[in-house]
Amino acid sequence: MEYDVVVLGAGPTGENVADRTRAAGLSTAVVEGELVGGECSYWACMPSKALLRPVIAGSDARRVPGVRQALRGPLGTEDVLAHRDEMTSHWRDDGQVSWLDGIGARLYRGQGRLHGPRRVVVEGPEGERHVLTARHAVAVCTGSRAALPDLPGLAGARAWTSREATSAQAVPRRLVVVGGGVVGTEMATAWQGLGSRVTLLVRGRGLLPRMEPFVGEHIAESMAAAGVTVRTGAGAAAVNRPDPGGPVTVVLDGGELIEADEVLFATGRAPRTDDIGLDTVGLKPGSWLSVDDSCRVDGHDWLYGVGDVNRRALLTHQGKYQARIAGAAIVARARRCPLLETDRWGAHAATADHDAVPQVVFTDPEAAAVGLSLAQARAAGHRVRAVDKDLAAVAGASLFVDDYRGRARMVVDLDRQILLGATFVGPGVSELLHSATIAVAGEVPIDRLWHAVPSYPTISEVWLRLLEEYRDGSDATQGSDATHGSDGSDATHGSDGSDRQDG
Repeated sequence: MEYDVVVLGAGPTGENVADRTRAAGLSTAVVEGELVGGECSYWACMPSKALLRPVIAGSDARRVPGVRQALRGPLGTEDVLAHRDEMTSHWRDDGQVSWLDGIGARLYRGQGRLHGPRRVVVEGPEGERHVLTARHAVAVCTGSRAALPDLPGLAGARAWTSREATSAQAVPRRLVVVGGGVVGTEMATAWQGLGSRVTLLVRGRGLLPRMEPFVGEHIAESMAAAGVTVRTGAGAAAVNRPDPGGPVTVVLDGGELIEADEVLFATGRAPRTDDIGLDTVGLKPGSWLSVDDSCRVDGHDWLYGVGDVNRRALLTHQGKYQARIAGAAIVARARRCPLLETDRWGAHAATADHDAVPQVVFTDPEAAAVGLSLAQARAAGHRVRAVDKDLAAVAGASLFVDDYRGRARMVVDLDRQILLGATFVGPGVSELLHSATIAVAGEVPIDRLWHAVPSYPTISEVWLRLLEEYRDGSDATQGSDATHGSDGSDATHGSDGSDRQDG
């Protein structure tokens, strides 16, 4: 079986690689051992947001005059879970398979493994075996899985990972969440909103340590107000569930015991590369794949690592972006066309992975960021100034909900007069992010941003307030490494005065 391109993995990344190569007329085979559509469709983005949307909408509605009075009782859990099931197509991939058929890609069900250069062996579900050869490229798009720590008792404790947390069919009365990153904070928000008594354990000093420090502070305060017990500086040392149908006990580092009905470990990701034959092409099984900006694996002119497997940005939208870049590069090389890798923002370079990665955390309140944080910009050697603004001071925020709390920050490169990053935390801020992404990826000069007029009265008017703050402080900071927020305090520090940039 010979094809121009063989794609390992039919998640969003693999689907997009196949879409780009098929659109250019290259014959393409796609190999998938689970469901076509991948983690995002069935155990991550779609089900998690289906669980979170009612929780966040209900929280917002209770802070809108005239609406809060109309709300009666808790959320309809059965309806929420049923809608979640609908959003995952009840864990059936018929629609996704039809889409692959529609673009003319050939789907092979089963475990695909490399068997030397340009060759993939597929072991099918009923013992059939297919040997596929790629004329031009093999793209590894197998994604990542939850990484569990090596703790006493964990193996037999039936702990949740992100998969169980997004697909559970009942609300646990008590839930312990271990980990303060995106999965941990989102699932703590979702299940608390659906009626679970949640304890969130964070080994470090705050939530979401890869974002600006004020983000985790806002979210931790809101979680605590909603009823989540947030424990920082608290790590799990062991887990015990003697009765498979009974409660689980989490042992903390100091020996304290916490009993719950379920425990979720949200402690990182590992690449799904342990059983795909990497050793047959000189690579280490289970490793992340090191790639160039066209997503071609270092030292292999035919092998591509696209999406989570290359560890550049473990986000669905970034995997799809990389797939578009890699697909274009595969086509160009197959046609012996010159690549545009030397153009930072050209068709064959995934530059956004370095400079303009957008991310939304769907907690209550939401957090959204793109590009570099202040600490990251300074560590990279940029001469920068951070400008902060209280989102509650914007008219649109006061109309959105009562007692709006939020904050915005932009990080400005003082030498080039462009934005290196922007961060928002507050209700509804996810819809602010794409304008920030355009400003960062487009390297739009500050002077031109003055002419991007935000509509009144919307929350996006914060852009005008940030630019005004930057202009009003420009004389005082001209020629200096200005790293101060609008209140004159060192913006790299948290409210307790300590350095909060942990990751």
